[in-house]
Amino acid sequence: MSGHSKWSKVKRYKGALDQKRGQVFSRLSKEIQLAAKSGGDPETNMKLRTIILKAKEVSMPTDTIKRAINKGTGAEASAALEEYLYEGYGPSGVAMLVEVVTESRNRAAADIRSIFSKHGGNMAESGSVAFLFDKKGSITIKKSAIGEDDLMGLVLDAGAEDLKTDKEDVYEVVTPPETFDKVKKALEDKKLALESAEVSTTAKTSIVLDDKKAGAVLSLYDALDEYEDVQNVHANFEISDEVMAKFEK
Repeated sequence: MSGHSKWSKVKRYKGALDQKRGQVFSRLSKEIQLAAKSGGDPETNMKLRTIILKAKEVSMPTDTIKRAINKGTGAEASAALEEYLYEGYGPSGVAMLVEVVTESRNRAAADIRSIFSKHGGNMAESGSVAFLFDKKGSITIKKSAIGEDDLMGLVLDAGAEDLKTDKEDVYEVVTPPETFDKVKKALEDKKLALESAEVSTTAKTSIVLDDKKAGAVLSLYDALDEYEDVQNVHANFEISDEVMAKFEK
């Protein structure tokens, strides 16, 4: 989806599907397992700590988190997971990025290609779609918690690329994905309460879909999102409140 406000509606729609299918824990387990390859101690592995906090926010059981960490460190036997990014176009020329975590690249690639084909889309060459998206870290903090100058110095030293002050109640710290965890830790070390913190992929431009076009695009989106090895689907479409309401029922 695009990085604009319309994403929140599709995110709610996607979240409802995730809950119904019970995929949230499975996807978080894979994220934890991958992060734990670099070390199973969340105190020294900032990426792992961030994902564990996200898992706890959705009440993921502690035992499930521990098992995922053990699989990542090799303390518990499991299939080796690898990350892949597939690119393609859906109906109406909508660009899509599909993040996959799997133990079988060949199977996943064939299945993703088949899903695109069955829903009026097609796979694309590597790099031919990704340039249409940006990946950035975003951390928001209440303005009442710290002065602008103090925050600016703190986050720039930690590797942030920008501090946005145009919102009424919060600052937004923008980071490259590579320094997100370091910046987040610097803020946490100062005992600053974070309003939100995430790394997200957003489209540079978006395609607005009417109700006739939205159904076909969401059908492909859902099919990709339902596939067991898919972690995230990003696309550059927007849907109005009125049109989205038809698909949220």
